[in-house]
Amino acid sequence: MGQGLHERWKRGQQRLVQSLLHYHSRDDHATARVLLLAGIGTVCMPLYYVFWQYFFPQHYENAPLRLIGVVLCVIGLFARGFSKYWLDVYLFVALSYIFPFFFTFMFLMNDASGVWSESLLVGVIVLFHFDTSLALRTYLTGTALACAAVALLGQGDVLLHPGTLQQLPIHLFMIAALSVAKVSRNVLAQEKLAGLGAGLATVAHELRTPLASVDANVRGLFRLLPGAPAPAKTDQLALLDALSRIQFEVRHMNHMIDLFLLSATAVKRNLAPTERVSMEAMVSSVLRRYPFTSQAQQRSVALEVRANFEFSGQSELSVVILLNLLRNALKAVARAGKGRVRIIIDGARGNPRLLFIDTACGVAPRNLPLIFRRFYSFPPHNGTGIGLALCKEIMEAWQASIHCVSRESAYAIFVLEFPKYRPSLPGEL
Repeated sequence: MGQGLHERWKRGQQRLVQSLLHYHSRDDHATARVLLLAGIGTVCMPLYYVFWQYFFPQHYENAPLRLIGVVLCVIGLFARGFSKYWLDVYLFVALSYIFPFFFTFMFLMNDASGVWSESLLVGVIVLFHFDTSLALRTYLTGTALACAAVALLGQGDVLLHPGTLQQLPIHLFMIAALSVAKVSRNVLAQEKLAGLGAGLATVAHELRTPLASVDANVRGLFRLLPGAPAPAKTDQLALLDALSRIQFEVRHMNHMIDLFLLSATAVKRNLAPTERVSMEAMVSSVLRRYPFTSQAQQRSVALEVRANFEFSGQSELSVVILLNLLRNALKAVARAGKGRVRIIIDGARGNPRLLFIDTACGVAPRNLPLIFRRFYSFPPHNGTGIGLALCKEIMEAWQASIHCVSRESAYAIFVLEFPKYRPSLPGEL
């Protein structure tokens, strides 16, 4: 009966995976910002047309240009379905049009009025909350096109108007201030990570000594038992069981210390790929060394190798990724009180992939966009919050990707996609 249940679970998992593999979650920061911008733009483009046309009439308005902006914003509402390439294309086109082009064009056509100078400044501030390189490219592109359009309409003299020219130093100052603020935030985040890494390393090293002492004493007791006066059989079994549990806990703590040390090292090391790594060998190694709490927990993890593949990475960092994913999956199963873990190596695709699947508690939709964010953990106080963020950072350094597909109270599937192996890497023989 147990074997039949296992087979039904396996077949159900296969159907589930096949139905969901085409889906790619895009709930990262860029997509969230696109959705927010698209939602605001869809409402505000027509709303402010009404304001400036009827309530506070301006010198110039243009309904067709606003309609184009609304169409671009509506398209952005479907950003979760975009591939990375099309998301990048959309961002460049939409940002170039909405902020630099539309706002600059309306500012110039309204003779550098106060309303539109303030609106343009707000647009620049919003624009530079996106990636600085992207913001600079879209700012220069959109502004140049707006100036060219105004000149073609015969209004080129406004380009040299003092009210127009005085905006340049203000914009330059605002761009510089926002860029410095971004750099400062990144520096603080790196310092926080470095401090956390150093703290983890210190705690790990401090724990090694008492754990080594406990382990040595347990091994000594095991050696003494055969020569000691024989206690009652039940007492001896209870003692052996207690010693075994102590020894297991020591091994488990040493394993967690290894994971902490690897994570702390990864925070500070160069993440660039330097080795040719076999995925099957890495997964098998991690499964052999993981300190499962029981044979039942070990049996709840199944490995399926559809086709092995090799990728450009680093062995130690691969262990960091795999251990974090396996630990999170088993914690989810324990928290839910149900479920299994399935690991699939699928190298026969155009982009080889590794799947981590657990049928435990899943991830709530409101939490899904946050799970790869640094220092975010759920449930609260359930960890340091650097595990998945570090996994994503390592994967991106390898030109690979990681995302999660989940249904609350049902399943979570972590999909890791790798580029085809490139045979020549710096430092490889």
